[in-house]
Amino acid sequence: MDRAPIRGLLISIFLIFPMANSEAENVKQALLKFIEILAAGNPPTDPSWGWNNASDPCNGTWKGLTCKSQRVSKLVLEGLNFIGKIDSSSLCTSSSLTVLSLKGNKIIGTLSEDIGNCRSLTHLYLNGNQFSGGIPVSLSRLVNLKKLDISDNEFSGEIPDLFRISGLLVFLVQNNQLNGSIPHLDFSNLEEFNVSNNNLSGPVPDFKGKFPADSFVGNVELCGAPLSNACPPSAPEGKRSLKHPFLVYLAYIIVLAIVLILVALKLVSKSRQRERNIDAAKKTTSAENGSKSSTRGRRSEYSITSAESGRTSTSLVILSNPVVKDLKFEDLLRASAELLGRGKHGSLYKVRLDNGVILVVKRIKDWSISAEDFMRRMRRIDSVKHTRVLPVVALYCSNEEKLLVYEYQRNGSLFNLLHGSESGQLFDWASRLSVALNIAEALASMHKELRDDGIVHGNLKSTNVLFNNSMEPSISEYGLMIYARQDQSDNFKQNVLNGDSAYSTFKVDVYSFGVILLELLTGKLMQNNDFDLARWVHSVVREEWTVEVFDRTLISQGASEERMVNLLQVALQCINPSPNERPSISQVAAMINTIKVDEDRSMSSEA
Repeated sequence: MDRAPIRGLLISIFLIFPMANSEAENVKQALLKFIEILAAGNPPTDPSWGWNNASDPCNGTWKGLTCKSQRVSKLVLEGLNFIGKIDSSSLCTSSSLTVLSLKGNKIIGTLSEDIGNCRSLTHLYLNGNQFSGGIPVSLSRLVNLKKLDISDNEFSGEIPDLFRISGLLVFLVQNNQLNGSIPHLDFSNLEEFNVSNNNLSGPVPDFKGKFPADSFVGNVELCGAPLSNACPPSAPEGKRSLKHPFLVYLAYIIVLAIVLILVALKLVSKSRQRERNIDAAKKTTSAENGSKSSTRGRRSEYSITSAESGRTSTSLVILSNPVVKDLKFEDLLRASAELLGRGKHGSLYKVRLDNGVILVVKRIKDWSISAEDFMRRMRRIDSVKHTRVLPVVALYCSNEEKLLVYEYQRNGSLFNLLHGSESGQLFDWASRLSVALNIAEALASMHKELRDDGIVHGNLKSTNVLFNNSMEPSISEYGLMIYARQDQSDNFKQNVLNGDSAYSTFKVDVYSFGVILLELLTGKLMQNNDFDLARWVHSVVREEWTVEVFDRTLISQGASEERMVNLLQVALQCINPSPNERPSISQVAAMINTIKVDEDRSMSSEA
């Protein structure tokens, strides 16, 4: 199929049939209320101002307002001498607003917590006004924020913790009246940072020399590099307390008592755990003696019985990872385990060790591969390391059962983020595109390194894309499916004779990745009752397309329809029914990178 005409058709349809004729009426009324309060009842009277009830925000000539796809995307009202207040509640009625700049006015009052409802904001400029009061904690909900400038105001209080905004590039709060310590940020991404001329205190975080002293001066109680005043040692505090020796002794006694209580509780807990383990062992032994035929059906999920039991302590192989360097098989047996799910080939458990470390254990059963081949395969995969592929940190292997141990990823899976997230976290177009590129590049790297070994992922899906604490994606369970290279069935042989050997090649991963792209674009499940996502998308294309195929959330945020169409074309190539017509994953990664470059260039121009 020639895809160029399809792309042209889709884009032309978008141009002919825009999503809506104008911005919603409630958004228009909310914006008029916002400007009325901002101007303190005296909006500009210049004829070019254009803000009135008789015109439309997107189809009219409202000064400073820009729309994209008939949705408000930018509001830039700089240096217009506004002397009122900012009504965040009205402003954030427009859910697609990405850029807000009100710098260089005389705006007074506080910035309310309602600003956190402008969830699509990427650029927020409020510098050069007369804002007072605290910085709203709700700013931490603006997870898409790239640039924040609230400098040259009268903000006071502490700076809220903004660690959730991992993509923040600019953070400027200089020349205010802020106190407390410098908050935790992802300093590795920051390009501009300034907290000078406030009342901040405590040590300057380790910026690896990224920012000069000018970014911190004017805070008398700040200390440490790059400032000239070193942080004082903690000893003087202890010396001052020596003036009251009774209080010192009392403090020692209290601390000692607390330690003794904690030790006692720990001993009691371990004693009870040993009793439970002994009881469990007795029950297992009884069951084994009672009926050998039923042993395997009733044993613990982690039990290695019979001849295997004598070598469990040495059968757990630790791969290079400092988190589990001293882990033993008994530690897994003793730890509390929570069943996360069961699949066709095994079960998944969340395990909390005695030292507080949380791991995930994948138990694989009924695999037609010997222990030696399994061990060789997993060591080969471990030798190919990629930052976006979750490594196995330990494994247990026998001919009957295999256990794989991973570090627990606290932010869940791509599946949950798309289909079952309860955190309220916004998953915008730029984030989805970034995830797609990260997965494609990681998969391309693994395919390149493991091509001669014939090791594919084999089970790539949105539940196997996990997010770490910084919301960075990783592919999990790479290589855990043994594909048809070992399948000698008549069906497989016939496929090979027909030239369709993709079942045993890397093209199966390309198809699976294409399905993930469709999930990212549509927000729909791959399989839901009788619904088949790939078949549905193909049918929509055959019917000459409607905008309904894209996730409504992306449309409401003003995501680029042209770039979404481009990514859809990549997805359709990946799920081509003919494996030989599918691109390689490295070609896919290159195509997505081109789309990402265009997206980044567009974001920069909007700033």
